Amino acid sequence: MAIPTKQALLQALSGAEGRYISGEQLAQTLGVSRAAIHKAAAALTTQGYTLEAAPRRGYRLLGGDPFCADAVGEYPAPVYVHERLDSSNQTAKRLALAGAPHGTLVLAGQQSAGRGRMGRRFESPAGKGIYLSLVLRVPVPASEALGVTVGAAVAVARAVQKLCGIELGIKWVNDLYYQGKKVCGILTEAGTSVESGLLEWLVVGIGLNLTTTPADWPEELARTAGSLFPGGPAPVGRAALAGAIARELLALCPAFDCLDEYRSRCFVPGHWVTVCTAAETYAARAIAIDDNGALLVEREGGRRTALQHGEVSIRPTKTE
Repeated sequence: MAIPTKQALLQALSGAEGRYISGEQLAQTLGVSRAAIHKAAAALTTQGYTLEAAPRRGYRLLGGDPFCADAVGEYPAPVYVHERLDSSNQTAKRLALAGAPHGTLVLAGQQSAGRGRMGRRFESPAGKGIYLSLVLRVPVPASEALGVTVGAAVAVARAVQKLCGIELGIKWVNDLYYQGKKVCGILTEAGTSVESGLLEWLVVGIGLNLTTTPADWPEELARTAGSLFPGGPAPVGRAALAGAIARELLALCPAFDCLDEYRSRCFVPGHWVTVCTAAETYAARAIAIDDNGALLVEREGGRRTALQHGEVSIRPTKTE
């Protein structure tokens, strides 16, 4: 099936890597009229691409930050792009309950009620971050859901390294750090079949700070929240990076066989930490990530616990 002229033009200009291609050559290559090329170029500009047109030279792609389904790139499932949502996870959960297929991707340019773990608000400044939610349908027991979050963290790290040249560290279980500050959080929610005990669907929400600055955060977050490219510009568009993250995560399904890579990126083992669960808060020494993705910690007195849930923060010393 022939692809739309707009998408074909984008592919041709992207392949030229910043060089001009004449309108006549584009028309011949794509099998359309010069007028169709002009119309397609105008449509790409409206979507946020930066194109330059010069007499006798043609068109070239200079970049930009297009925020649209086309900018996600080739993708095997439906893509929903919204300039503003209350929460991309809430939208994705509604789609999952309505039967949305595996891989369905929801992108938001801004969230008015983004949520983090443990009921916290997730700040989502407009146009400065990647706020995506992915519907997964993988037949795994609810007890193995931690592996999905582990896979999501690895998927983000891989995509950022490939497209941005930045290596991220992972703080168990689902936060990613750059230069000592948190730049990404992950929230995984799921629906379980009572009869089978298997997960019917999962929604993986990922919030990644791309070009935010300290001025974008409330005072209580300004010292701990970071960004990949504070103030911008970023070398990659939001939708393109979101698509890369989603494809990396889909490639890990359903086995999520990436625990060794997760361990190599996780900087928590070896540190004293404060553990916060729904039931209690205590100090412990982080020992290792076990074969289920749980964090093995040793409490006062030598008692060891494998954490499947909860949150940890690194302590400067044992006593502080």
